[in-house]
Amino acid sequence: MNEDIRVPRVLLIDQNGEKQGEMPISAALEAADEAGLDLVEIVPNANPPVCKILDYGKFKFQEQKKKNEARKRQKVVELKEIKLRPNIDIHDYEVKAKSMTRFFEEGDKVKVTLRFRGREMAHPELGMKLLNKVKADFDEVAKVEHEPKMEGRQMIMILAPR
Repeated sequence: MNEDIRVPRVLLIDQNGEKQGEMPISAALEAADEAGLDLVEIVPNANPPVCKILDYGKFKFQEQKKKNEARKRQKVVELKEIKLRPNIDIHDYEVKAKSMTRFFEEGDKVKVTLRFRGREMAHPELGMKLLNKVKADFDEVAKVEHEPKMEGRQMIMILAPR
């Protein structure tokens, strides 16, 4: 900004947004002084660099406002967890499936955890069958991010919305 600009020639845009053309830095600084505003380098890596006559404080404020607006509109993807058991009943499964559908509509990922207890550990194929059913049921709305795998006494699969 102003005297910190270290190039011999710049492309000047005045306070009204009109292109003034290429000129030496001294003439651009004079024009900014006459307007009572600052000379700010907008595009430093152009050839020649583009400078604009504007109020620097107001410019910084507008930039900050834009960043805050962008941050407000940003959606943070959360990881929701659904816990199942290998011998889950049909209605219980439907209730869990309904909440999983809601999570996908909100744009969140879902971690399906299948917990084995006691003698259920002898039949991990039942758990794999259930997770494959979940995968098939949500095939059109979600994609599998992590395939089902055993971790100790539980089997885990992560689904992300399409």
